This record gives sequence, C-alpha cells and structure tokens, in this order.
Amino acid sequence: MFVKICGITSEEDALLAVAMGASALGFVFAPSPRQVAPQIAADIVKRLPPEVITVGVFRDEAPQRVSDVAHSAGLQAVQLHGHETPEVAKWLKTRIPMVIQAFAAGDSRVRRAADYGVDAILLDAPSPGSAQVFDWSLASEVPPGQRVVIAGGLDPGNVARAIAQTRCWGVDVSSGVEREPGAKDPIKVRAFIQAAKDGFRAIGDAPAEEQIGESDDDPSSEVYDWQEDA
Repeated sequence: MFVKICGITSEEDALLAVAMGASALGFVFAPSPRQVAPQIAADIVKRLPPEVITVGVFRDEAPQRVSDVAHSAGLQAVQLHGHETPEVAKWLKTRIPMVIQAFAAGDSRVRRAADYGVDAILLDAPSPGSAQVFDWSLASEVPPGQRVVIAGGLDPGNVARAIAQTRCWGVDVSSGVEREPGAKDPIKVRAFIQAAKDGFRAIGDAPAEEQIGESDDDPSSEVYDWQEDA
C-alpha cells in the first residue's frame, strides 16, 4: 500500500502523516506554494523512521541538481514532474534508489512510459496541485507491468473510488488533506490514509485478472516493501 502525503513543509506535518500510517512523504522543490528548502527537508527527514519513503519532487530541473539535492537532503526517491526525457530518468535511476516519473493524464508520452525505466508512473491532472480530478479511465493507457500512482484532486471522499476504478499501485495527495496550502489538516490526513488503505485491501481481495496491468509474475501486484527492494 503506497500512500504518499505530498507537499510536506514542516516537521509537525511530517510526523503527523507518519503517525497516521503514510508510507511516503513528498517534499516539493519545484516552484509551488508548498515549496521547501533542501535544508529544511533534510532536517525533517532526520526525524523520520527509515521505513518511510522520502520523495523529492522536481520539475524540469538539471539532472545533476536533482541528484545533489536528493543526496544532501537524505531522500530515498525523486519524482520528476516536468518534461524530462527517458535518458534523464534512466541517468537518475543509476544514482537514486527510487525514481517516479509523473505525467499529465492523457499525455501522449504515457503510452511510452516503459521507456523511462523508472520504479513507478504517476498520473496527475493537467495542472498539478490544482485539486482537479482527471478521467481515471486514462490510467489504462499506461503500458502493462508498470506501477501506477494516481494523484490529482484526491481526497478522503474519493480515494477509495479511484483505487477501485484504476487498480493502481499507489495514491498521492497534497491539497486534498490541507487546511491551507502547505499546512495539513490532521482530520483529513487520517481520513484519507484510512480510506486509501481500505481501498487497497478491497482490490487485494479481487482476482488478479481483474487488476489492470497486473499478473502473477508482476512485482507491482505485491504489497510494496521498501526494505526488501533496498
């Protein structure tokens, strides 16, 4: 169950999300109301349990800077949210344990997502952070065998439906659990994580052939274990 709370800007919100059961936290280094300085992210990461996946979010940044920031902040993963090429993603994959490539749903590059050689493909609304929900049926455009993370307009009320419809590997939320940009709402965070876990348990009970892009031989059909991958 990959449940990522993104847009973390404070230690308080980070520890809250972890206490509520989040498996990953996202730190935005691209221009955004939720942008955080690398040193602040580093200070927060030091306080987190090692099993929590820490993700740096970048957009059209120089690959070397992405690598440098990720290492200086002690991050385990990076999420590329711009127009990065497969070559950039592959270069970073040789330097970062986990790489996630994000696409806007409906982007023509989605059908060639396997070329990026990343650990997961994230589908978002055309305007990231806009709290807009995209047409979840577009998740079927991701090539088979790819781990899919759904983002864009998710909240405690719709995340289980998104999981049920897309049979995704993970979910990612930011504005849907905030009281204001950059500040999380404890009640919404708890409700979202619980609803997401319930949604993943529900599709876990479904026959494998009903799950989009998955098979018995596909590691994306298994519960994610970061320590095992490491």
